[in-house]
Amino acid sequence: MPSLLVVIFVIELVVRLVNTIGAATINNLIWRVYLSLPTALAGQFAEHRRKQKEYLAVRHDLNATSSQDEFAKWARLRRQHDKLLEELEKRKSALDASRTRFDRYLTAVRLISTRGVQWLLPMWYGKVPMFWLPYGWFPYYVEWFASFPRAPLGSVSIVMWQAACTSMLTLIVDAAVGIIGLIAASRQSQRHKQKPMQKDRQPVPAAVGKDEGKKEL
Repeated sequence: MPSLLVVIFVIELVVRLVNTIGAATINNLIWRVYLSLPTALAGQFAEHRRKQKEYLAVRHDLNATSSQDEFAKWARLRRQHDKLLEELEKRKSALDASRTRFDRYLTAVRLISTRGVQWLLPMWYGKVPMFWLPYGWFPYYVEWFASFPRAPLGSVSIVMWQAACTSMLTLIVDAAVGIIGLIAASRQSQRHKQKPMQKDRQPVPAAVGKDEGKKEL
């Protein structure tokens, strides 16, 4: 069984990554992975895309057909177009409902496995010391604060360990995001500088050089 210190650190890391990346982005990524698996829902989406292509082809033929010169063909394409459009709308409604249920399920799992565990672990292990501070190294108020609220005096409680992990991960993630932003901004500025330089480098016409040579003679 992994150490409780590691479990809490991993949970805080996952929460920080979700807050940084965004729950919607993670849901979209998991949704795409799920659709790539051989499931019934993936088959429905593949069939929906096939129907979309068929609908677009019929629509193109319908727009290219004259309702006066080729009325029989136009009427047949129109009936086929309306039938496919109605079928696509029904399929889209069903697939949108499936996506909504999928997002709700992911949200529930994510909240239970992150926020729920964040609240349950301190309640369950509130009196368990995460680790002990060296004896006599810290004053009483530091030991009392580190053991807040229910851990033995002289130890670090689970609440303080969670707070320390959250603070450290916040600093690391913010620093990483700031560095990535600076790198992207510097690259963009270099591209903007290179474009004017390329515009200024225009070839000198040969006639100008000839004229100057004649003047010197």
